[in-house]
Amino acid sequence: MESYDAIVIGGGIIGTATAYYLSKLKAKTLLLEADSLGCGSSGACDGFVIMQSKAPGPHLKMALASEELYRTLGDELDWDIEYENCGGMIVIETPREFAAMKTFMEKQREAGLDVELIDGETARKLEPALAPHIIGATVSKRDGQINPMRLVNGYTRAALRMNMEIKRHHKTVGFITGGEKVTGVKTNKGDFFADKVICCTGVSAPELMKTIGIELPVRPRRGQLIAAEPVERIIKRVMLCARYIAAKYHPELLENSRDESIRLGVGMALEQCRNGGLLIGATREFVGFNRNTTYDGIRSVANHAARMVPALKQIRAVRVFAGLRPYTPDGKAFMGTVPGYEGLYVAAGHEGDGIAYSPITGKIMAELMMTGNTSVDLEPFSLSRFH
Repeated sequence: MESYDAIVIGGGIIGTATAYYLSKLKAKTLLLEADSLGCGSSGACDGFVIMQSKAPGPHLKMALASEELYRTLGDELDWDIEYENCGGMIVIETPREFAAMKTFMEKQREAGLDVELIDGETARKLEPALAPHIIGATVSKRDGQINPMRLVNGYTRAALRMNMEIKRHHKTVGFITGGEKVTGVKTNKGDFFADKVICCTGVSAPELMKTIGIELPVRPRRGQLIAAEPVERIIKRVMLCARYIAAKYHPELLENSRDESIRLGVGMALEQCRNGGLLIGATREFVGFNRNTTYDGIRSVANHAARMVPALKQIRAVRVFAGLRPYTPDGKAFMGTVPGYEGLYVAAGHEGDGIAYSPITGKIMAELMMTGNTSVDLEPFSLSRFH
């Protein structure tokens, strides 16, 4: 069986990014995908490259490093990833949210993010579609958006032009080990060998890691979204709401609420794509691997977004869908080496940050695998924090 310098397991946005940057380092790379590229979380999400939702510290530091890469990534890939540095806004409805976002924003500013807090009147001057009851917002020029599937395709096409091979419909079922070293992988269609192997399978990563006795605390968290018809531009920026931040970082506060939308973890995520279509999200639900949409979930998403942007009431939905975000207990992804197994690496558990983090994740994981060093400190994201 042919051997490789590196094997990447998982053809989503993290896996294809890693395969691309490995190929840039001239590693002979094999990308294994159980189904089709981008068929998991990467194909069922929005395209936010947003800094404002990242907590100060390792989260924000990673996001800022990634945003710098995004500025030239389309040219580097020679592929239109539909990147727009459009800016972003987090909408605030209540005085309690205003106070919380003021504290959050001040910490972000201290960490180096260009962000400011504005009142409702100023927010409506920037975004006239906002409802009259909005009392404020935070805004940043460093936020943006991309098309996730075009990004997956861009990474893939560029890597194929270098030294990468792809094997679709190859499900990885285990690792080949010799002592405490991983030397390859087992798939449903045969074995493949490499000195370096990385698991980038998102919500499926725990199943694979369990084959070698590694417990990876990643859980699927469902997000239900609405795709609406193309219309004349109604918003200029990507938008979140302050409740989105609470749902992301404090799910324990949502479970016993009497408000159905809060209990479902609904927080507005709104973007208008290049073709005029809108993506409206999203719920945050722990329902196992159930990717079905629900009437209650979609209704709550629609009502919550329309309350803040009333023009949405006049726009027709064309489809609804759901994706599974890989959630971790402390909100940080797992990126780095796997304890006890030389040559094995993992990059999984990004939850809603996979889009924003993809370039920097691919770059630093490729650096780590091929040189042993990284340009960003990965200690906060190590597996050892749970082992």
